[in-house]
Amino acid sequence: MLVKLGVSNRHIHLNKEDYKLLFGSSNFDKRNNLTQKDEFASLKTVTLIGPKASISNVRVIGPLREYTQVEILQSDTYILGVNPPVRSSGDLKDASEIIIKTNLNEIKRSCCIISDRHIHISPQKRKKYKLGKDIYKIKVDNDKGGIINNVKIKESNKFSFELHLDRDDANAFLLKDNDLLEIIE
Repeated sequence: MLVKLGVSNRHIHLNKEDYKLLFGSSNFDKRNNLTQKDEFASLKTVTLIGPKASISNVRVIGPLREYTQVEILQSDTYILGVNPPVRSSGDLKDASEIIIKTNLNEIKRSCCIISDRHIHISPQKRKKYKLGKDIYKIKVDNDKGGIINNVKIKESNKFSFELHLDRDDANAFLLKDNDLLEIIE
């Protein structure tokens, strides 16, 4: 079975309180829609500051959430000097502490993770495609081909069927947005 790829770069999700601290009462304007329903890249960006260095222009993703979460790449950890765990969105157990800065303010939060590899899917499509397990492998058949292990299933009625890999994983396998990849047992 084939699934379309969506490649994710570093980004941040904010809760209402942290948004207000970082941006005041300014509008949470949309730059463009993302492939998952109701999600969008905003015009807002932040700077992430770690013990070693900083990374600017990190995109804020909307809508606002119940939690603040920074998702970075493994390659970013060397720049920032942090050691975040690989986690599913919303699981901030042992998340690295990071400073989030804007022109208005800066806050320090233990919210920095590396996102796990995952497939977004609705319950209907999951049943239709008979994807009963919680973890799968992805076969990559190109010049840098191989098997991508530990790809989790994330199920919700609002999800579009799509594989999400971060930029580091995609680059390692010479993959880009909208590539079709095979889900294997």
